[in-house]
Amino acid sequence: MTEKEKMLAGMPYNATDPALGKELARGRELSFEYNRIHPSDTEARDSLLGRLLGRKGRNCTIIQPFYCDYGTNIEVGDNFFANYCFTVLDEAKVRIGDNVFIAPNVSIYTAGHPLDPEERNRFTEYARPVTIGNNVWICGNVTIIPGVTIGNNVTIAAGSVVIRDIPPDCVAAGNPCKVVRKLDFNRDREKKETENEKY
Repeated sequence: MTEKEKMLAGMPYNATDPALGKELARGRELSFEYNRIHPSDTEARDSLLGRLLGRKGRNCTIIQPFYCDYGTNIEVGDNFFANYCFTVLDEAKVRIGDNVFIAPNVSIYTAGHPLDPEERNRFTEYARPVTIGNNVWICGNVTIIPGVTIGNNVTIAAGSVVIRDIPPDCVAAGNPCKVVRKLDFNRDREKKETENEKY
């Protein structure tokens, strides 16, 4: 297997592999170029994101600056919005669904290093994919670590560190991030309508 194949398969791989280095340089150069585009030039930004990302849905907006490693391992759905300083270390796949909102200073990490310092000092790395469902809101300064899946219709509260999977239809918060409230959208909508009637 190539080092890239090992990386994408979740196996330990050599991060100094020249072929990976070439792809990494491409991703960093394109993201650097993206961050230099004038904010009003939406056509140029959209075009460059199409070259950088592995998949880009309709109505994709990423406010500069945006940082990633490869770019090609990032897949985003329709109606995606990411605010300032979105950082993605995409050594493994990062799959993001439709209608996802990302607040400022959110980081998604798929890359990890061995606990054994001898292995780590040989630049051995591993990567685990991150999956984010549809209709998700990730608030400011959230960190998502390798291997996490976040379900549909989830809100992750500001400052959370997501180290485990988060089930659908909930609000989750904290370090480590945990479910703090399950969401019942029919009940919540009825409650909101009742409250509005009071005013």
